[in-house]
Amino acid sequence: MYKAVSSVRVRYAETDQMGIVYYGVYPQYFEIGRVEALRELGISYRDMELAGTLLPVTQLQINYHKAAKYDDLLTVHSTIKTLEGARIEFAHEVRNAAGDLLTTGSVSLVFVDQKTMRPKRPPKELIDILQPYFDHL
Repeated sequence: MYKAVSSVRVRYAETDQMGIVYYGVYPQYFEIGRVEALRELGISYRDMELAGTLLPVTQLQINYHKAAKYDDLLTVHSTIKTLEGARIEFAHEVRNAAGDLLTTGSVSLVFVDQKTMRPKRPPKELIDILQPYFDHL
């Protein structure tokens, strides 16, 4: 499994009237973690899209443990759990600066051809890069 850590500071617009992060913002934090994990590996979402591969979300699961607040510096821990066929799954943890676990979740995505919108294998470049982290690739 490949693991990466990204940072994000809670912006005012992401909070409710009480200064607590709105529950619907966490998928955006997960996305930051996903995109940055792939970027660390040398894979750009933008380049994948320009090459004709899209990566829509097929499943999202979130557990809320503790609230994040305005101006908190958060770390998003992202792990690529599986890469099988056309599917990739990420596990995420969001923690505050004290290390407290705030949110956990997972996101499943599928690689699709931009023209046909049909599932397809991941780009060879991604498979080659992830080979050391998975026995079955």
